[in-house]
Amino acid sequence: MPKRVTPEEAAQLMAAGWQYLDVRSIPEFEQGHPRGAANVPLMHAQAGRMTPNGLFQKVVEANYPRDAKLVVGCKSGGRSLQAVGLLGSLGYQNLVDVRGGFFGERDAMGRPVVAGWAEAGLPVDTQAGAGLAYADLEAKAR
Repeated sequence: MPKRVTPEEAAQLMAAGWQYLDVRSIPEFEQGHPRGAANVPLMHAQAGRMTPNGLFQKVVEANYPRDAKLVVGCKSGGRSLQAVGLLGSLGYQNLVDVRGGFFGERDAMGRPVVAGWAEAGLPVDTQAGAGLAYADLEAKAR
């Protein structure tokens, strides 16, 4: 089982030099993301459905060495947990999954279990930092 942290713990790791890797789709990322996050979607939103990003592995490998310290987050924790498993199988070792992701983890009844990044009142941006948008990261994989 990968190491899982709260959004507050993720923010502390980022302050210590870890990179937040947001694996949500581009439209989700553009609606709001942790300040300083990079966007490499695990899935793309297409025609109202989510489809796998066939370049996910290639783009991550082109931008982050295997010893990179990565905090991986998504909307509520599902895709990030999947991404951490995939990256771990590729030899990435310094990985943590953000429980609750950006909007929070809910139980089967829809009640909050873990507050997300936004609910925790942590810094949010709608514009990607320099070189952190998916188009910039994907360009390095070509």
